Amino acid sequence: MIKSELVQKLATQSPHLYQRDLERIVNLVLDEIIGTLKEGDRVELRGFGAFSAKERTARTGRNPRTGTAVEVSAKRAPAFKPGKEMRARLNAPAPNTTTSAK
Repeated sequence: MIKSELVQKLATQSPHLYQRDLERIVNLVLDEIIGTLKEGDRVELRGFGAFSAKERTARTGRNPRTGTAVEVSAKRAPAFKPGKEMRARLNAPAPNTTTSAK
């Protein structure tokens, strides 16, 4: 699912809200998460998960095409740890909609 599909799905479930307003809300939430991570803080959404930024140290990598050594600079990378409720819902058995006649 991409962001526009998420906005469309939210608009379908919330007919009293305009799609452009929902798109602004989604963008605001994502911008706030990114801004918080950029400041070095963590974002925790109970039941959903936690976003954080991990420090990656500088290292020497290899160009896969030529095999030459390439210096990779230090950087911060986003990380996500799913919450307990999300893991439980993902691993819950799907409801059985078919009936078997024996």
